[in-house]
Amino acid sequence: METVEHHGRTTAYRSVPGEGESTTVLYVHGSAGTHALWSQQYAPSGPASSAAALDLSGHGASEDIDTAPGEATLTSYVDDVVAVAEATDATVLVGNSLGGAVALATVLRRAVPLDGLVLAGSGAKLPVVQTLRDDLAADFEAAVSFLHGEDMLFHDPPERAREHSIETMRAVGQGVTRRDFETCHRFDVRDRLGEVDVPTLALCGEHDRLTPPSYHETLAEEIPAGEFETIPGAAHLAMVERPEAFDDAVASFLHSIEQSRTT
Repeated sequence: METVEHHGRTTAYRSVPGEGESTTVLYVHGSAGTHALWSQQYAPSGPASSAAALDLSGHGASEDIDTAPGEATLTSYVDDVVAVAEATDATVLVGNSLGGAVALATVLRRAVPLDGLVLAGSGAKLPVVQTLRDDLAADFEAAVSFLHGEDMLFHDPPERAREHSIETMRAVGQGVTRRDFETCHRFDVRDRLGEVDVPTLALCGEHDRLTPPSYHETLAEEIPAGEFETIPGAAHLAMVERPEAFDDAVASFLHSIEQSRTT
């Protein structure tokens, strides 16, 4: 893991070179995740591009922050993304769930120059059901179980992928996980989608109940250069369940960005 110092803290990330002078993609995980969510994207079998994947503050190997859920936490996470993007020369963000909210906020704040955006299992508004919010406050194991229920994080994953997801969530812990989901619950940029000024792919697992396809259709309709695609046989974490289909969609999107720059 590499690190970057910013705003008085250390953010950890993993980076891998791509082929030739390929676009560098920065992958941003969602609530209670780490950079390892994207291991099949920054592996050699992933899109043929340079890649980086970070641990947001308080996740994995990154130092934590002392912020209230909502705007303060979102701003800190944007700062993490900007620091790693600048350190790696990343010009495309791929964000899942909360990571998509962070990526959207980064674009809307024009915090770093970007060429493209992929919002995977995300949305312009990310409401969290009250049952989950209550469990995150009072019964963390119940929350973990809820999130690993039918067509939530996964549709039909390999058992090891489900086990790893549970292990990661427990390692991140109740406090940070609750902060993440409460930040999601407060996120709403539906009235600002017309300001997104980079090509954007809204990418969704067809069975996703946490951020359903309708969220992504709205993104594609409201963002001026937006498009929508589904990943068959997957739920919220399509990059884990169906990595080949996910990577193909991202690779095609990256190719379209590169083509537009040469025409």
